[in-house]
Amino acid sequence: MDMLNDPALEVFRDEVRAFLDAALPDDLRRAAARATSVFIDPAVSLPWQRILNARGWAAPDWPAEFGGPGWDEMQRYLFAAECARAGAPNLAPMGLKMVAPVIMHYGSAEQRAHYLPRILSGADYWCQGFSEPGAGSDLASLQLRATPDGSDYVLNGSKIWTTHAHFANRMFALVRTSNDGKPQAGISFLLLDMATPGISVEPIRTLAGDHELNQVFFDDVRVPQANRLGAENAGWSVAKHLLTFERGGKYAPALIGRLERLRGQAGIDPVLRARLDREAIGLTALQALELKAMRGLGGSAALYASVLKVLGTETAQRIDVLACEIAGYSAWADADGQAPADVAVAVPRYLNDRAASIYAGSNEIQRDLIARHMLG
Repeated sequence: MDMLNDPALEVFRDEVRAFLDAALPDDLRRAAARATSVFIDPAVSLPWQRILNARGWAAPDWPAEFGGPGWDEMQRYLFAAECARAGAPNLAPMGLKMVAPVIMHYGSAEQRAHYLPRILSGADYWCQGFSEPGAGSDLASLQLRATPDGSDYVLNGSKIWTTHAHFANRMFALVRTSNDGKPQAGISFLLLDMATPGISVEPIRTLAGDHELNQVFFDDVRVPQANRLGAENAGWSVAKHLLTFERGGKYAPALIGRLERLRGQAGIDPVLRARLDREAIGLTALQALELKAMRGLGGSAALYASVLKVLGTETAQRIDVLACEIAGYSAWADADGQAPADVAVAVPRYLNDRAASIYAGSNEIQRDLIARHMLG
């Protein structure tokens, strides 16, 4: 943890805090506090993204050559921690953190020039077309067919659990372009315009009552082959590169902030406080592991991503349980006559986060990867 105590980083932290104090609007802060999911409505996230983009900070992980700030690992980590401390809205990850890195890595010069500025500005809002009704954790069994026809592919099939597809104007999708050989060998990676004729979106309501997920249907949808990322039938490699960014992440900063808010609430009995303290110790360990992973110490990025995904999502679920119990003890309101945000959204957040150990590759699959490739 000494990595966080560099004097140069203290100067950077002060700069970020001053910016957040001055630039983060109170209405966006309040809306973020009452969000029940990490995927915040674009009516809240996009205004904040535009503010950050004007400062050059919308994409902390991007290299300067593509429009990012060119920060090192510790600066990025501190920025995430300060945003969590300030209560800033999460930005939608599908564009900035998921498809953008693979466009940088696999995209042509023309694809980078077209898509990356639009992702930064928020002009393009993306959704992820991976899972299907018969292909979830076993993603290689996907069947959304893309049949070549002239310079296009013609798509037929569906995707499911598609977060924010009802908001998105773009989708990155895995499609079946061949049935020869291993299932992984016949998959391609496409970039789609959601306004293309033949695409329809149907809502899926969650247990929390949210409309966050959707099923997307494709009926003779024509997509230019020029929208493919990487070679035909090589989409599995592109997807594995993307999943490293989806699974890995900075779980600890947001969870530490949330835990501190819960610990500060009155009326919690000693047993609950002891359980909160236990989670605080675990979060210190998780933060140390995240810092270690950023420095590339002791393992591959993909395997660290699996470890952090398991630890981060399951810690969040345990904190959800504690928040619900604390909500049961809390019979007081804030200055506006409402329950504190973490209490008011405790149950919806608990319900929403039940999926966290399933999406981005179930935690059971991640444990299998860790056992086979890290533990031998």
